[in-house]
Amino acid sequence: NRMLHQRAREAEKLVLEGALPHQVDKVLYDFGFPMGPFAMSDLAGLDVGWRIRKGKGVRSEVADRLCEMGRFGEKTEAGYDKYAADRSSSPDPVVEKIILDVAKEMGIQRRSIDNDEILARLLYPMVNEGAKILDEGLAIRASDIDVIWIYGYGWPVYRGGPMFWADSIGLKAVRDQLVTWQRTQGDVWKPAALLDKLAAEGKTFTGGK
Repeated sequence: NRMLHQRAREAEKLVLEGALPHQVDKVLYDFGFPMGPFAMSDLAGLDVGWRIRKGKGVRSEVADRLCEMGRFGEKTEAGYDKYAADRSSSPDPVVEKIILDVAKEMGIQRRSIDNDEILARLLYPMVNEGAKILDEGLAIRASDIDVIWIYGYGWPVYRGGPMFWADSIGLKAVRDQLVTWQRTQGDVWKPAALLDKLAAEGKTFTGGK
């Protein structure tokens, strides 16, 4: 859930910065997930997170405005997407307007965001959080995290789980991109100590060089 929270945070930021929910969802679907973060929220019910946020006194502007309109997802036939009786979905211009309004109110200058950036922004913070979980001893080995994500969260099995996937693209590449974003967006992107160490040594989460 800690790793999932990192992905959700970036998904929300991406739609304010220039992407749209269906674009973000498609990137993860094309990667191999059964659905993206916004489709998953619509399936679970947006009102669930809304009640939790109200209890904590915090807001997620786009999601909360949807809920205030009675758009709770599939069960109301409208959330981030519109839903037909057969549960098929389609993008809704109403949601795009809400996103544009919120971005304007927050002073965010929207831009075109390509699919590669979307994928990295969603998955790299998950890997970074996974490294912290390993370093804290909450998981004994990287493969434990991978198994949980494959069987519990729909990570595509042929990609081997988030930690194995990070090894396959190179921990130095992941670490260096996090450092770049840390410089431009702040310490939320600071590489985990374990990730930084393994990247510097040319090692992997799953062992060896």
